[in-house]
Amino acid sequence: MAEFCLDCGTKIIGRVDKKFCNDQCRNNYNNRLNRDETAFMVKVNRNLRKNRRVLKSLNPKGKAKVRRQELEAEGFNFKYFTHVYKTKDGRVYYFCYEYGYLPLDNKYFALVLNKDI
Repeated sequence: MAEFCLDCGTKIIGRVDKKFCNDQCRNNYNNRLNRDETAFMVKVNRNLRKNRRVLKSLNPKGKAKVRRQELEAEGFNFKYFTHVYKTKDGRVYYFCYEYGYLPLDNKYFALVLNKDI
């Protein structure tokens, strides 16, 4: 039970279990607490969204075959994906949300859209 606001240090008036003097101080405190984690998460989410946009733009009909250099030219980053799907025959699809790709060989990728997600 704080007597003083955890953010600005002013004396708290009101409920005994109150930790902050107002919503602004509560938000400031929590933003400061999560800043390092948030910066990393923002970077990862930015890359995931960009990858999804690239896959969507190169795959307007739900299935396509593209060269690796086409993906790279659009800024696709192969390090970022949301999940992996492995088929019974051992093929591994990488997804950025509902848009995925399957490496066919060193130069080509099959692009897919999973409408069930």
